[in-house]
Amino acid sequence: MIENFELPVIAAVNGFALGGGCELAMACHIRIGDENAKFGQPEVNLGIIPGYGGTQRLVNLIGKGRALEWMLTGQIMNAEEAYRVGLINHLVEVGKSIDQAKELIEMISQKAPLAVAGVIEVVNQTVPNTKEGYQKEAEIFRQTANSKDFKEGAAAFIEKRKPNFKGF
Repeated sequence: MIENFELPVIAAVNGFALGGGCELAMACHIRIGDENAKFGQPEVNLGIIPGYGGTQRLVNLIGKGRALEWMLTGQIMNAEEAYRVGLINHLVEVGKSIDQAKELIEMISQKAPLAVAGVIEVVNQTVPNTKEGYQKEAEIFRQTANSKDFKEGAAAFIEKRKPNFKGF
């Protein structure tokens, strides 16, 4: 719904955007990150996959190779790297992400609303295989969320220990 909203939605990240938080930011039309922001899709550390569009949007934003490496390793990306690879549109000083968002909102609000909505709609049509990709992601997410590996990953996270995944 966010991605297809007719008005621009801007994410201003000034801390951690991991897992679902990163997926929420990626659904927004524009992303701004403070210098201290961190981004990640660490779900593999818990025995699951990104389940809210992360596998699809991350590929579209930063490319297949980088997205695969990032999701397969579960690494956390700092704001500078996120800006360098195109995950965020703007990298700003700590505490300035809301100001930058307001500036963009002011600029966009001066444009024709039908044209703004049209740009969003048409650009969203350029993303290949979206519906099928999202459906497959939801299917695999359900499978992994019901696995013993997920239970082990969640327990290990809570207990602050390394998980012992078995592959089922």
